[in-house]
Amino acid sequence: MGDGEHVSCPHKPLNPYAAKPEQRPEGYTTIRATVLPGQPLRVWLNPGHGPALLALDYDLCWATTWMDAANHWIAPVVGLPELPYVDFGDHLFAERPDGVHWKTETIVAHARGRPFAWVDDEQSPADDSYVAAHHPGPALLHHVNPRIGLREADFTTLTRFAATLPQ
Repeated sequence: MGDGEHVSCPHKPLNPYAAKPEQRPEGYTTIRATVLPGQPLRVWLNPGHGPALLALDYDLCWATTWMDAANHWIAPVVGLPELPYVDFGDHLFAERPDGVHWKTETIVAHARGRPFAWVDDEQSPADDSYVAAHHPGPALLHHVNPRIGLREADFTTLTRFAATLPQ
């Protein structure tokens, strides 16, 4: 599962949550996850995404508000093993006055200077600027449309980025 040098952190792109409820994408299955007590969430997951992610030259981790719960709810459905996760701790949902996403600083710290790809649907130019200023290694912040989720073109982008990195 990668060579220990490249880190990729997917989650929400696995669930095209912004698609209309009656328009579940082809190839997706529906689960009802209870991550917060009493608040079941409809989640659409594609079992083909796990093998496709594992085929990439990355060490995968979760970068989700679900943190370790992603190993319980998501990993088995998409065919991923238990993965490490980014622990957002006190930064969970913390708003920043500079417009940087609340995940960004913690993801950069988690990467510890290693090349990384962060796949999400909430990144902005402020995050690109933060990463450029605070991360010494190569980084790819890849936006995925929350209405359609991960597609073949996204996997191609991740593969091309990994191919540019020193071995």
